[in-house]
Amino acid sequence: MKICVPTETNEGKSAKVYGHFGSAPYFTIVDTEKDSVEIIDNANQHHAHGMCQPMNALMGKKINAVVTGGMGARAVQGLNQGGIKAYRAIPGTVADIVSQFTKGGLEEITVDNACAQHGCH
Repeated sequence: MKICVPTETNEGKSAKVYGHFGSAPYFTIVDTEKDSVEIIDNANQHHAHGMCQPMNALMGKKINAVVTGGMGARAVQGLNQGGIKAYRAIPGTVADIVSQFTKGGLEEITVDNACAQHGCH
């Protein structure tokens, strides 16, 4: 399974989760089956509200899930249409988040509980 975690830095599994999907500086992708890490720069991190296109950076990566601090409803819809589920991250590192995810301990982000106007529940 490939899990994408928006991160503050490009430090792999020791990077801390970033607060919001679309404006994260990096996307850290962990392949849990191969125990490998891929880091992608988010060239679209600076954008007008509602205009982010983070999936452009992730095209072709065959991601199964995104775990993030927050995400807007349109991003959730876009991911879901591509067969990708989104989950709300716990504070911590990529390693912490992947561990919690594999235990089934993270809340799914849906259109109903997504962030609105960059404010989250």
